[in-house]
Amino acid sequence: MGQFLPFILMFVVVYFFMIAPQMKRAKKEKKFNAELKKGDKVITKSGVHGKVLELNDKDGSCIIETMSGKIKLERSFISMELSSKLNAPAVVKK
Repeated sequence: MGQFLPFILMFVVVYFFMIAPQMKRAKKEKKFNAELKKGDKVITKSGVHGKVLELNDKDGSCIIETMSGKIKLERSFISMELSSKLNAPAVVKK
């Protein structure tokens, strides 16, 4: 048993520092995608800014309107972090 203790400790460390945070982030991103609604301002992972026009739950796609037109893409292409910053309330500094 003593010879397996370092491997067990290594697995526990890897789990808490790598696997658990990734699972938490994936759950948060899934919630974000489920809560998208028409009119939300979003930024895609490639940096395209737009506004959600339509959401299709059947195939997991959405249509966003940009300055140059409409784009149909997968919901997973929308960046949770960038879109959250875009929609965050402005903080006024005194």
